[in-house]
Amino acid sequence: MTMSKSTIVLLTLVTVGAMFSLVSGAFYLEVPLPGGLPIGNALVAIGLCSAAGAAIGLSQPGTLLRRVSTASFVAALAWLPVSVALAGNLALNFSGPQGILWIGLSLSTVVAVLGSLVWALIRCLLEGAVREGSPP
Repeated sequence: MTMSKSTIVLLTLVTVGAMFSLVSGAFYLEVPLPGGLPIGNALVAIGLCSAAGAAIGLSQPGTLLRRVSTASFVAALAWLPVSVALAGNLALNFSGPQGILWIGLSLSTVVAVLGSLVWALIRCLLEGAVREGSPP
């Protein structure tokens, strides 16, 4: 099953929007959602999932890239619940060894998600160049 181009574009725009908010330090990042989860934490989870989803959409079924992208999507889905469990709170305030473990978990998740997305984008660019360079 393949995703439509418009779905991939939408996922990419969601990723860019979420990451722009985080990098810019938007004022609303610490505002709690109903239940107490800060918007910034939700945006990180949304950004990771949308980036991993875009990587899945850009990869061909049955390929190593699709399997890696799917694994990074599962890691992105698990990031927030595992983070909350490690912190013991929705604000993700850490102390001690749990904080170090969380940094490793978060870094691994980000590298997996962005790595699969970059891999998928490069593959698409290379395939597009091959198609354009081939004789009609």
